[in-house]
Amino acid sequence: MHGRGTGVPDPVDVYVGSRIRQRRLLIGMNQERLAKELGLTFQQVQKYEGGANRVSASRLAEIAEVLGVGIEYFYAGLPSPEDAATPEAQARQELLQRPETLELVKAYYAIADQNVRRQFFELVSAVAQSSDTSE
Repeated sequence: MHGRGTGVPDPVDVYVGSRIRQRRLLIGMNQERLAKELGLTFQQVQKYEGGANRVSASRLAEIAEVLGVGIEYFYAGLPSPEDAATPEAQARQELLQRPETLELVKAYYAIADQNVRRQFFELVSAVAQSSDTSE
């Protein structure tokens, strides 16, 4: 059981909150600045990002505007309830939320030359593939 009154946040609220956090970090914004832009306390932003408080539709529209994305961004990749419950899905979600993952993505997209970016991607993919086979 999850939802109001249970003390357990709804998985969709947790997912949306994680996407808020992910986008905020990708653009280099801290919780205090997002809170100020929205007229909230940073604690409220923390609760949204953790899924403890659900985000209303109007507030999500405000957040999307401040973060420079469409509302659909927050639902992109939302796993089905069955898929979200798997340990693999939870581990994958945790990896995507790590600060170093977000920093790597930021650095990757900061490479202006598309050919260099493609070569870098191929290099990282090759290293990852070789480490998979050596274990």
